[in-house]
Amino acid sequence: MYKKIISVINQKGGVGKTTTVINLAAGLSMKGKKVLVIDLDPQGNATTGLGFSNNISSELTIYSVLNGKNKISEVIKKTKFENLNLITSNVDLSGLEVETAGDSRRAFKLKDELASILNNSGTSYDYILIDCPPSLSLLTIMALVASDALLVPLQTEFFALEGLTQLMKTIERIKSNLNPSLEIRGILLTMFDKRNKLSGQVEIEARNYFKDKVYSTYVPRNVRLSEAPSHGIPVLLYDKICPGSKAYFKFTDEFLEQDKQVESAA
Repeated sequence: MYKKIISVINQKGGVGKTTTVINLAAGLSMKGKKVLVIDLDPQGNATTGLGFSNNISSELTIYSVLNGKNKISEVIKKTKFENLNLITSNVDLSGLEVETAGDSRRAFKLKDELASILNNSGTSYDYILIDCPPSLSLLTIMALVASDALLVPLQTEFFALEGLTQLMKTIERIKSNLNPSLEIRGILLTMFDKRNKLSGQVEIEARNYFKDKVYSTYVPRNVRLSEAPSHGIPVLLYDKICPGSKAYFKFTDEFLEQDKQVESAA
């Protein structure tokens, strides 16, 4: 069985996590795959990027699931895009760590909730993508415990690889203590600038270190990628032919090809 629950993670902010979640989800849904996006970031950027409000008045968010008020099936929202559903987030989520301090099972809360929809034949998803916050906090640990695999967007800039070593240590700790089957599905190079020598150097280092875990697709710097979320739509629909869209269409194909290979090997 291929890996269905995938966290998009990097504790560094501004590396293209949310952009990757939104556009991979859109790309997969255009290919007829049923996708659920879970916004696990209190900033709620995946929420607004898919056309919803992240204001405080919304009760039915991932926060109300993780604090025990709602079941996960009650907070799933249909987006305006076919095959693509969303669980929204807002700033309420930032209080969760303090509020659940006394709960010894809190790291497993998201995993337990997701099990309930995975076991329900009425809500079958091909992929569940989790947009993690840019920190190694309780929310990130919840995502790591719940996930089958990780997708790491890596910005091709000077400190990018330094931050990754910290993330790797966290992943190893989670594997040895809480989720032994967790694996890195792939590393996606983002904000790539062909004219910049540094981008090329980071790519070489990443490929030397992570070998075939680094996707052959890279996402270029592209102003359309940063414009699209303000319109509440993925760049794949905002401007289909810009370089950012072409990269994410190509990445979606490469991502699906991984699962074809897993299935044919099984």
